[in-house]
Amino acid sequence: MKRSLYLGAGLTSLAAGLVGAVLPIVPTVPFLLLAAFCFARSNPVWEQKLLDHPTYGASLRQWRERRAIARPAKIGAIGAMTVGAVVTWFTLGWPWVLVSLAVLVVAGGWIWTRNE
Repeated sequence: MKRSLYLGAGLTSLAAGLVGAVLPIVPTVPFLLLAAFCFARSNPVWEQKLLDHPTYGASLRQWRERRAIARPAKIGAIGAMTVGAVVTWFTLGWPWVLVSLAVLVVAGGWIWTRNE
C-alpha cells in the first residue's frame, strides 16, 4: 500500500514537473526532486531515469549529493519570482502584491543561501 502511494505521488510530481517545463513561472526541478524521492521508495528504475536525464539529472544529483543549486538556476528562479511580483503589481495591485513579495523574500532568500 505504501509503495503504491509513493508511486502515485511520484507520478503526480512528475506530471507537475512536466507542466513546469512548458509553462513559465511554474517550477520544474522541485517537482522532479519530489518525484525522485517518491520513486526511490516505489520504483528505483524510474528514479535512476530521472537522475540520468540529460537536462535535469545534473540538478537533481547536485541537490541530492550536496544540497546545492547552481547559480544560473538560482538567478532564473529568483528572476521568475520577481517577474511574478511585477505582474501581480500591475494586474492585482495593492495589497495582493505583498503576497508575491513575501514569497520572493522568503523563498528567494532561501534559494540564494543554498550551496552552489
